[in-house]
Amino acid sequence: MAFSNLFKSYSIGDMSLKNRIVLAPMTRARAGAERLPNALMATYYAQRAGCGLIISEATAISPQANGWVNSPGIYTDAMVDGWKEVVKQVHAAGSRIFLQLWHMGRASHSSFHAGKLAVAPSAIAIQGDYIHTPIGKRPHEVPRALETHEIPGVVEEYRRAAANAKLAGFDGVEVHGANGYLIDQFLQSKSNHRTDEYGGAVANRYRFLRDVVTAVCSVYPANRVGVRISPNGVFNDMGSPDYRETFLYVAEQLDKYGLAYLHVMDGLAFGFHGLGTPMTLAEFRSVFSGTLMGNCGYTAEQAERAIELGDADLISFGRPFISNPDLVERWKNGWALAPDAPVETWYTPGGEKGYIDFPQAKP
Repeated sequence: MAFSNLFKSYSIGDMSLKNRIVLAPMTRARAGAERLPNALMATYYAQRAGCGLIISEATAISPQANGWVNSPGIYTDAMVDGWKEVVKQVHAAGSRIFLQLWHMGRASHSSFHAGKLAVAPSAIAIQGDYIHTPIGKRPHEVPRALETHEIPGVVEEYRRAAANAKLAGFDGVEVHGANGYLIDQFLQSKSNHRTDEYGGAVANRYRFLRDVVTAVCSVYPANRVGVRISPNGVFNDMGSPDYRETFLYVAEQLDKYGLAYLHVMDGLAFGFHGLGTPMTLAEFRSVFSGTLMGNCGYTAEQAERAIELGDADLISFGRPFISNPDLVERWKNGWALAPDAPVETWYTPGGEKGYIDFPQAKP
């Protein structure tokens, strides 16, 4: 099948993308205990620069935001310097790159914070799961609910992280509002039982994301800021009965900013909460007039069709890029894809193996 739509160029504001294929953010955990971006990571991203846009792995905005072993940060000068080399190599290889801004909220653990509990909108623990911590697998803990007066400080950490991303040379940033992390925890009624101005009605639950986006847009122009959401997702014990109302409202409000894109995890490869019918890109297209990016389990054929129908402008791919650094070239030439990498190398700490050691396709 010829993928004519996938290989068309696309413009986001004044930024031109060479194709509609995006590298989705994947937490590959190669930053080491100091959480410093490094030469290994620069090679990894440069290898995959055949796509029009790269979205970095989730990157902690502050020490409080951490909760994943060996994931990178963007809150120290050394981290900024490490990311500079990643950005430099991606640009040299001909692609654009956004940094994904991340706070794990209740999906973290006290062992990442010198014994202090993780923070969240409400003191509600993740159920039926465990977390990999510096001291091994542990059950999730009941987090500490953020005090109202603390929330502006967390918003400021997002702004500082965006400023650091700009210093590192990133073309833009993506606000991670998906997958049961802090922003998603505020958005969803399942995890947000607050009674202040950040809880209750959907407009209040949206307030934290609104504050974050407004702060980040004070650093980058809005057309260099994306937002990622997961309306169908069950990851990190998410899924709320009012999910459709919530996420259509969120998209409608975000449309007012003129963002770079809205990144919707509409696919069900991470599972589905089953509280109704899955939300579709077509639904979001009805309330969001800007660039829409689909994600989560797409094949090239499905991506081509979504763009052809006008449901999506861009599609991001994750797992196919793990063992196919030259994925774009393979699709363009009709070459076979490499076998999937072993699952144990996907999102866990390690070195080159299962990370940058995949061969390029031969004509």
